[in-house]
Amino acid sequence: MTTKGAAGRDSVAQLRELLDALPEDLAATVFTHASWTARRSDSYERLAFLGDSVLSLAITSHIFPLLDRFGAGELTKVRAQTVSGRSCRAVAERLGVPERLSAAAPPVAAASVPGLISTERVLASITEAVIGACYLEFGYERVADAVVAAFQAELADALERPVDFKSALQERLARRGALVSYQVVEESGPPHERTFTIAARIGADEIGRGSGRSKKDAEQAAAEEALANMTSAGKTP
Repeated sequence: MTTKGAAGRDSVAQLRELLDALPEDLAATVFTHASWTARRSDSYERLAFLGDSVLSLAITSHIFPLLDRFGAGELTKVRAQTVSGRSCRAVAERLGVPERLSAAAPPVAAASVPGLISTERVLASITEAVIGACYLEFGYERVADAVVAAFQAELADALERPVDFKSALQERLARRGALVSYQVVEESGPPHERTFTIAARIGADEIGRGSGRSKKDAEQAAAEEALANMTSAGKTP
């Protein structure tokens, strides 16, 4: 185990402790996919809806003192990067969510488990469900402290290296006199848990494609892939 890996696992210790202390019925709901139950309300979706707001508030409150230094616009981007689907997935993996979800799956759903535990939307939603369930059981203060600790690596990364692949792509293309546009090519999932797939295009040519739980996240993912494709193809500015 690397030092970095150990530190990452230690960062979720508080949140894991709260998760392990949840009542059995509430913990079971956290790890119940909607396709495994007759009623969607018995799945993790409602808890994820709640946890999304708790997560955002916890991170916002934590970075609020930095407003004088960074400004509201920049901190809004920092928060978005910190609580993004990609960040939630990273926390899920440190929490052992894939293993817990696999263990909770009913035998009839065994075939679907590999696909679920490799899907960012599922892992991110369960992270939010964990936060929502812990909020209901233990209250905001305890959960907020655990959330800030769990997302510390993602927050530090967002403060040090804000990700704005769209701007980087446009700057690169501008040197060649090209403009990029973004088009939604697919939407999936229930209304409160949508996944968007967006294509980055130059004219009619697709140069990258990405998915995310918001259009902004999907556009960033598409721009990131476009930059990677241009680099691998040797297309320098």
